[in-house]
Amino acid sequence: MLKATLSCDTKTMAAILKFAHDTESPILEYNNEVEPAAIVNLVYPAARDRYRVERENKAGEGFVDFIFYPENKREDVIILELKVDSTPEEAIQQIKDKNYALRFKGKLGA
Repeated sequence: MLKATLSCDTKTMAAILKFAHDTESPILEYNNEVEPAAIVNLVYPAARDRYRVERENKAGEGFVDFIFYPENKREDVIILELKVDSTPEEAIQQIKDKNYALRFKGKLGA
């Protein structure tokens, strides 16, 4: 999953998330809004070797589902926005519309 994420392969990412959700989520919890976050934790174990993974962080004009802060400061931050019954493009648009990247631009007067 991390490899697909770093190469911006949203089709593979969506397929991995769907497979994990379909095979690991209990049927009574399948549509629970917390379940996709649990699935993200399941499919990104390698990310924790390279990133500090935080959930529901304040960013821009809202709260981003996941932010992966790289241990190596030369690597990019990963912003992960989860969507159900939406396209990757809609998630990317939300990241832009809510200005989530503002979190990484510093503070006033800095």
